[in-house]
Amino acid sequence: MGETADLSPTIVDALYGEALSLADEARAAFDLSGRLTLASEDEDLARIALSCEALRTTTRMMHAIAWLLNQRAFFAGELSEFQLRRHGRLPQRQDDFAPDNAALLGPKLADLIERTRRFYARVERLDRAWRDHFAMHPAAIHRLRERLGSAVAQLR
Repeated sequence: MGETADLSPTIVDALYGEALSLADEARAAFDLSGRLTLASEDEDLARIALSCEALRTTTRMMHAIAWLLNQRAFFAGELSEFQLRRHGRLPQRQDDFAPDNAALLGPKLADLIERTRRFYARVERLDRAWRDHFAMHPAAIHRLRERLGSAVAQLR
């Protein structure tokens, strides 16, 4: 992804549709998972892994959807830029998917979890790029003064 922080309603709407689809797929997969027979010697470990990954996955998607809803509200004029910068922050990434759980959950659920992780990473990159647009970057003269100050301090 480039360094642009330009978000458009079209991009946000497309991502929102994709997020809803992924969230619905996750809900259905984890809802049906209670009836699936888990291929594991220790069924309790498999149930714990399933519960943990279901919570991580749905939380990840709800955070992404909330961020996208804030962006949509901004484009609709319901939030000011100040409000969006102050309250529309994407939460930090959660712990990643535990590789040990993949064997307990099966390939279909592991693939779904990975797709939600990749989606969240895309939204995270957009959020970071948008926020970097507003970050205060010192002018070249300020950076030069800092470098000179460091060099003089080392001579003493």
